Amino acid sequence: MNTKGATGRYSAAVLRVLGIELAPVGHAERLISAAGGFLAIYGMLLLERGLLGDLGAALMVASMGASAVLLFAVPHGALSQPWAVLGGHVVSAIVGVTAARFIQDPMLAAGVAVGVAIGGMHYLRAIHPPGGATALTAVAGGAQVHQLGYGFVVAPVLINAAIMVAMAVAINAAFSWRRYPAAWGRRIDVEPTPAQALTHADFVAALSQIGTFVDISEDEFLRLQRLMQEAAARRHLQPEEVRLGAYYSNGVTGEGWSVRRIVDADQGSPDGRVIWRAVAGRDRHESGVTTRAEFAAWAKCEVARVANAWVNAPLVNPPA
Repeated sequence: MNTKGATGRYSAAVLRVLGIELAPVGHAERLISAAGGFLAIYGMLLLERGLLGDLGAALMVASMGASAVLLFAVPHGALSQPWAVLGGHVVSAIVGVTAARFIQDPMLAAGVAVGVAIGGMHYLRAIHPPGGATALTAVAGGAQVHQLGYGFVVAPVLINAAIMVAMAVAINAAFSWRRYPAAWGRRIDVEPTPAQALTHADFVAALSQIGTFVDISEDEFLRLQRLMQEAAARRHLQPEEVRLGAYYSNGVTGEGWSVRRIVDADQGSPDGRVIWRAVAGRDRHESGVTTRAEFAAWAKCEVARVANAWVNAPLVNPPA
C-alpha cells in the first residue's frame, strides 16, 4: 500500500473541506496585494482629509478595509468590480440609515439592515460582502453617524467607495496581469481546431486536389467531423481542471509553443475568468484574461518544470 500517497490524498481532502487553497499564489502576488491595500487606505485618508477635513477622514467607514482585501487580493473577482463596490456600499448605506431611523430596537435594526442590504445587493447585481458591514455601521456607528442621516450615504460612504475604486485602478495598472476593472485585461483569441474549422465543401475540395475517391456520404462526413471534434476536445483540459498556480502548455511545436501560468482565477462556473501569464515560449512575460472554458480550449495539458525542460505534470507526479 502506498502510505505516502494515501496520506497525501487525505490531507488534500481535508484542505478542500476547510477551503484552504491547494495552489496558493506566489510571494510577489501576496506582497503586491498587501502593498496595494496599504497605499489605498493611506491614500484615501489623505484625500478625504483634504476634501472633508479631519472629521470627515475620521468617519471613514471601516468596511473599506474589507473592500481593500477584495480589490487588491482578488482584483479580477466578480465581487471586486467597480459596480459591485459602488452599488454594494451605497445601497447598504441607504438600507442601514433607513433601519436606524425607523426601527427603535437596535438589535432588530441591525439584523434588518444587514438582511435587506444583502437582498438589495442581489437585486442590483452588486454583491460586495463589505456592504454588510456598511449597513451595520449605519445602525451601530453611534450618535455621530446617526446625526449625518442620509448624508452618510454620500459622505463618507460614496466618497470612500469612489476613492477606493480609483486607487485600485491606479495601483493595479502598474502590473500588466492585474488590470482593474477585469474587463480591461487582454483577452486571448482561441484558434479553432482543424476539426472545428472543416466544412463538407473543404473536404470535397481537398479530395479533388489529391485525386482520391472516398466513398462517404455527407451524413457520414458530418458524423466523422463530430467524432474528430470530440477527440480534439478530449486532448484538451476541461474548464474545471484549470487550477490557480498551475502551468499549462498548448502542446504545439515550433514558434507557436507556449507555457502559461494561472496567476488568478474566479472559482466556480466555466464562465469564471482566469488571469494567465506566459512564462515560456511565445508571448513570454505577456499576460491576459479569459474564461476558464476559453483557457481550457487553448491548453492541451498541465506541465511542470524539471531541470531545464517542461514535461507533462502527470509524468512528474503520477497518481498513486
